[in-house]
Order: sequence, then structure tokens, then C-alpha cells
Amino acid sequence: MSHARNKVEWCLKKAGRELNESGKHRGLVTTTPDLEKAKEHIAKAEHYLKATMYLKEGNFSDIAASTAFYSAYHCLLAIASRCGYESGNQECTFALMFYLIEKGTISFPKGLLDKISFLGRQEGAKDKTITQLREQFQYGTTLSLEENLYDELLSNTKEIIAAAKLILK
Repeated sequence: MSHARNKVEWCLKKAGRELNESGKHRGLVTTTPDLEKAKEHIAKAEHYLKATMYLKEGNFSDIAASTAFYSAYHCLLAIASRCGYESGNQECTFALMFYLIEKGTISFPKGLLDKISFLGRQEGAKDKTITQLREQFQYGTTLSLEENLYDELLSNTKEIIAAAKLILK
């Protein structure tokens, strides 16, 4: 059994326990596939993308790392909704995407997913994921992204939105 599948099963069990205990979950639950909810997540992703560009223009590129991450993340939530899942946990969302790719349920480029999450990355990879950049610039003290890093982040985010939209068709 793959690491992604193991993680998805763990996330499903975790959510089930939490729902029984408190009525809320921080895991993964199966739902009815919801194309409308998926489209709402894409709209939110595009909203965050606009904010990413706006922040760069206003010399707040460090904050743009967070908005780029959430743009990408909403794309993954859109795919999850389309496939009949609801996630309350980023690691569970990442694992679900890797699992859906493994099963052949979605044709989302694994290399693109590797740019978001470190879950499926090769050990020793030197470039940072979008998640790592968000953490670095959200919790660190650096006030701006290097131009080439911002450009790569923006390009990756646009590519993720385009790939997610293809899955929703």
C-alpha cells in the first residue's frame, strides 16, 4: 500500500472519530461530488491569485507567498470537492491528491503537485515547495521575495489553476 493511500485512510478514520466526538473534523470525509463547490474553490483561487499580483505591485511580495499558497490550495480543495471529498487538513489534502493521481482518478501532473507539497518529493530536493515558501515568508522576518522566486511562484500558481480547471471540465 502506498504512503499516500495509507495517509488517506488515516485521514478518513481521523475525521470519523472527530465527527463522532465533536461534530467537527480535521481530516478527510467522503461526500457527494459537488461541481458547484469545486467552482467556488476555483473562484477563491483566482481571487487569491489577483491578491498575489496586487501585493507584489505594492511591495508586499513576502505576503504574496501566502496568497500564492492559498490559491494553489483552493485548487486542490476544488479537485477534492469534484471527486467527492471534503478536507479539513492540508496534509490530508496533499495525500488525497497523490492518491487520486496514483489511482488514475485525476490527471493532475505529479510534478506540479510536488511543487506544492513535499509529501511526494524526492529526498534531497533543493528547490522549496510553495508550502515551504509560505511558511518561510509568513513566519520569517524577510520583507520581500527575490524577483525570480516571485516569478516562479506566480507561474506555478497559474499552472496549478489551469490544471485544476481541466479536471473540473
